[in-house]
Amino acid sequence: MQPVAAAAGWPIPAIDSPGALAGWLGITAGELDWFADLRSLEHDRHTRQVLRHYRYRALTKQSGRIRLIEAPKPRLKVLQRRILAGILEKIPPHPAVHGFVQGRSIRTFAVPHAGRQVVLRMDLRDFFPSIRRARIQALFRTLGYPEPVADLLGGICTNAAPHDAWKNPGLDVDLHQLWEARVLYSHPHLPQGAPTSPALANLCAYRVDCRLAGLAQSAGAHYTRYADDLAFSGGDEFGRCVERFSLHVAAVLEEEGFHVHHRKTRIMRRGVRQHLAGLVVNRHPNVMRRDFERLKAILTNCVRLGPESQNRDAHPHFRMHLEGRVSFVESINPGKGKRLRAIFDRISWTE
Repeated sequence: MQPVAAAAGWPIPAIDSPGALAGWLGITAGELDWFADLRSLEHDRHTRQVLRHYRYRALTKQSGRIRLIEAPKPRLKVLQRRILAGILEKIPPHPAVHGFVQGRSIRTFAVPHAGRQVVLRMDLRDFFPSIRRARIQALFRTLGYPEPVADLLGGICTNAAPHDAWKNPGLDVDLHQLWEARVLYSHPHLPQGAPTSPALANLCAYRVDCRLAGLAQSAGAHYTRYADDLAFSGGDEFGRCVERFSLHVAAVLEEEGFHVHHRKTRIMRRGVRQHLAGLVVNRHPNVMRRDFERLKAILTNCVRLGPESQNRDAHPHFRMHLEGRVSFVESINPGKGKRLRAIFDRISWTE
């Protein structure tokens, strides 16, 4: 793998050896090998819990599939944040990408599709775990790092989940789904929970973003992506070919190593509710009415009955949780947000 030409203009540090990488990260060479874990000792059933770098939590999706949250322990997280701030954030993302990018949001993801004749929404399946360690190591080589350095950087940013990560007494799932998840997460992959994973996923998808943006342009459509959510929209010309277009998108994604969650593909024409990432985009980006009304009811009950009566999920920081939801509405629809803020300010908090 040769460095891409654009890499010469990126302000990333020059690291020419494993020793230099250890020094840049502020650790010893032995610690570097241990954290990079190129032999996948994390996956070894005989490795003691105290020696592992991640904590695990398995969750069941509405579709029945399983998502594994892999949270790095403090020392590894410090190294990953150093790589994120010192290398990954120095590389410009594709213009169509709006997830995990400073200055962009769900709103900027949805704005290009507001008021369009046809909106096509597609979803990538197992976005993070489908990106393997070899792909991450190849990415670091294209940034200009020698192979030994790129391999170690890729090792620090990826993980292979051990068998006992799935010992969740509350996990009630189909055994076939559980087997599929164990196989998927057993290979070194981007862990969902590591601070470096969103930026690396965006960079690994750069070529597919270029291809899909070009494909959309040829069909007279707009394209944006927010993490694993893909959106396309256009007018009458796009509406006449949207079914065939979605097949071309799926083919491009398969060629690039990604997989479409076909059950979540939606073609939404004008006259029905067009929604992307929880926002309605028929005229302009707006929060869904049911979500607004539900939040308004919770806030009103907090005023009448006290906030403890509404904290049914036992959020440890319920006030911050509610304020975050109000702030989100304010960022999408300032008018509705102002009404919610007025109710929120009337709540009597005991702490």
